[in-house]
Amino acid sequence: MNTSGSRERILGKLLAAAPAPGMSLRELEDRIDAHHARGPLRGASSTELADTLARVMASVRTDVLRADAHSWPALLAQKLAAAGAATLLLDTASAEGAALAAALPPGVRPMSFDRPLEAWKDQLFAGVDAGFTVARSGIADTGTLVLAPDAGTPRTVSLVPPLHVALVYASTLHADLHAAMHAEAWSAGMPTNLVLVSGPSKTSDIQQTLAYGAHGPRALWVLIIDDEAVGDAA
Repeated sequence: MNTSGSRERILGKLLAAAPAPGMSLRELEDRIDAHHARGPLRGASSTELADTLARVMASVRTDVLRADAHSWPALLAQKLAAAGAATLLLDTASAEGAALAAALPPGVRPMSFDRPLEAWKDQLFAGVDAGFTVARSGIADTGTLVLAPDAGTPRTVSLVPPLHVALVYASTLHADLHAAMHAEAWSAGMPTNLVLVSGPSKTSDIQQTLAYGAHGPRALWVLIIDDEAVGDAA
């Protein structure tokens, strides 16, 4: 293998793509925008983006569900009960959290993150089976959810329980990271903390033995709400 030749080819491509001397920031941004505008998912409908997100996330051991805006609480409640989840951490002050809590059967107890972490850390790490979050948006190209933690749903909800259940609306999906950053104006007011989730927690040792749950949830369920028809009607 000619590593020297490979190195020269890579460096040549980088130099060819480098901005010309004297190029303004605006010109550079336009060049970057033009490059990403040719992405294969640009111009795709929310249904097409949802199909792509589902396919990519399923390929990395994510359990993907599809539902409409009315039937999802019952569907998710039934699946949680069937999985033996006895406790579910969620924000009942949110519309989605309240809807899911109301649909839960007696065997699944909803819990709110309403105390300082130090006051119930042992219970949180040992006695909570699942955490429920609502994604701010999603990135179809990489199969990624964008979470914006807040007081009702801090990062702990998506990181500590062994099962992370995330809801994302198809109407909030973006083609790629560049599209998400522009559409949501991250540069103008990016939250202090965004969590990007592209599958359950996993790690691998030097022998490439893959293990799940080492640094976070070992299982991830993603519920995609197909709300394109609702948005079109509105």
